[in-house]
Formats: sequence, structure tokens, C-alpha cells
Amino acid sequence: MKPSLFDLSKKNAVVTGGSGFLGRYFCRALADYGANVAIVDVDEAVCKKFALEIAGKYEVKAVGIGCDVSDPQSVRRMVSLAEKTLGPISILHNNAATKLKHSSDFYKNAAGMDLSSWREVMAVNLDGMFLVAQTVGGRMARHQGGSIIQTASIYGLMAPDQRIYPKPRELSAPAVYTASKAGVIGLTKHLAADWASKNIRVNAIVPGGVENGQDKTFIQNYSRRVPMGRMAKPNEMTGALIFLASDASSYVTGQCLVVDGGLSVW
Repeated sequence: MKPSLFDLSKKNAVVTGGSGFLGRYFCRALADYGANVAIVDVDEAVCKKFALEIAGKYEVKAVGIGCDVSDPQSVRRMVSLAEKTLGPISILHNNAATKLKHSSDFYKNAAGMDLSSWREVMAVNLDGMFLVAQTVGGRMARHQGGSIIQTASIYGLMAPDQRIYPKPRELSAPAVYTASKAGVIGLTKHLAADWASKNIRVNAIVPGGVENGQDKTFIQNYSRRVPMGRMAKPNEMTGALIFLASDASSYVTGQCLVVDGGLSVW
């Protein structure tokens, strides 16, 4: 039988933000295609419980690891434990992000957000991306390569249309989110150029809006802005990850794979 370009058997993956809303879909997809998975998030107990589910359903190795991606020591511990449990890391999905402990602070406009809140978001969304990529990338270089996929956002490529958000706003895309995700795109391109000679590919998934119980008015307003006329379903993000993680994308690096139903073409 001809091997599938998308087969991830015998590959070991790390997914940060792995117990989050999209993170769970990403972990399941990697395991479904045969990868062993280290599920990484701030709550280790939740990660371990989810790892048991993954291992049982997909018959792969899975481990749950608690980690604060903004803390270099925590990142080093996580990567060491992932490799000790699974073996050399060949896939990194750098997916962790935050919206602050107090979400009301996150949704303040540019004039109202204080610097401490700005830095708290950046510490996870951008510093954390760098720290995890730096640590895993260094090991990938010693292990003869790998694939790093970083989760950006459509709002890292374009500004949000604030007119689509209901008033009073209970959700929005503030400046710090846009800036942090634009930074992820820049970091992706830089690392791709820097590490290509080490056989490490670095790409970004750029999701558009994903339906997740948002306000009905917002869903309607957002959908009108999309050529396909709707928000994404969460499982519609996983195909991009499998493509970029697998040998199907062996000559793809430094790219931003936009999965937005056409939002960014208008």
C-alpha cells in the first residue's frame, strides 16, 4: 500500500494550549493521523485527563503537561518531559494564547487598556510563542528537523471591523490581540528563514472567526462579512494543521495558511 503523505505515525507532537477550545480539536486530529501527542496547557490535571482520552480513543501515546509558556524554566521542563515520555519532538503546534484573567480588561479599546494588561497578553501570545519555538527548535535541529506550526489570527493580517460587534460590546478584538498575532506572523517568517538549513519548517495557521457560542447578532454580522456566508466550524481548522505537520507540505515554509472562508479577500 502506498504511504499517505498525511500519515503522522511514529511522529511526536507537542500542542500548547492543547486543552483549550480549538486545542482539543487539534490534538484529536494529530492523534487521528497517528501522532503521539503531548497536551500542554496551564492546568496539568485537565491536560492529563484529556491525554487519557486521546490515548484510549486513538491508540497512540499521549501525555498531559502543565506549563506557563511565558516562563522559560517552565517551558524547558515541559519540553524535557515531553521528549522523555514520547521521544524526539518532530511536530510543534505553538497554539497557546490568553485573554487575561479578567476578560473585561482584555476587551478594552486602545485608549482604555493599561500597559500591565498589554504586557500580560504579549507575555503569552508572543513571548510564549518565541520561548517554546526557541526551546523545541533547538532540539529539532539536533534531531535532524521537524515542523513548527504557529497559530496566528486573521486579525494579525487585517484590522477587525468594529461595526460587527454588538453594543454594549461583550467581545471584540482589541489592539493588543491584533499586535500579538501580527507578531506571530513576523516571528514565523523569521524563524522559517533562520532554520530552513536545519530542515525545520515553520508556518502559521491564520484562522478566521470560529463559531463558539458567541452572541447571535455578532454571528450574523460576522457571517455577512464572509464570502462563504458563515463562521467556521472548529473542525475546519484541523486540515490545515495536518497538511503543515505532514510530509504533504515538505517544501512549504514561512507561509501563512489563511482559513477564513474568504473574509480577507474583501
